[in-house]
Amino acid sequence: MGDASDTTEPHWLDDDERQHWNAFAYVLTQLPAALEAQMQRDAGISQFDYVVMSALSMAPERTLRMSEVAQYAGSTLSRLSNVVGRLEKRGWIRRHPDPSDGRSTLASLTDDGMDKVVAAAPGHIDAVRRLIFDPLTKAQQRQLGAVSQRILGALQAPCPTDWPSPGAAPAADRD
Repeated sequence: MGDASDTTEPHWLDDDERQHWNAFAYVLTQLPAALEAQMQRDAGISQFDYVVMSALSMAPERTLRMSEVAQYAGSTLSRLSNVVGRLEKRGWIRRHPDPSDGRSTLASLTDDGMDKVVAAAPGHIDAVRRLIFDPLTKAQQRQLGAVSQRILGALQAPCPTDWPSPGAAPAADRD
């Protein structure tokens, strides 16, 4: 245990920073809860289920390695495996060995899973528009994107631009 000279005074937030942080921290709790409630109410699935299935819906052949899905969803493989197991029982996802790497498991979205994503997407997009984009001007939307990228950079978690977007139309709707 060190003496008092070993401690340094924290760099406290000033009044403006505290106000911005409090508002942002509240968004971090309220936005996921609102999106989760909408998804449960309208589609009978969790927001996490939707993110997983939506990612697969946008992937080539609706298939990704489980490790890629976990990274995309910000999840551990253990949590993802439990969720995918539940979605597999509902007939929405199928797991199978990766023929190019026997150590990896692939997750594929089934036709029924694709139907579920296509049915859930409009309500999700309506909620995203209503809660995030409609209250902002186009300039503020660009700022939101830039600020989000800066924060992700500080977290050392850049958002790859080639990953599927759960806000994009499923592949079946893009043709």
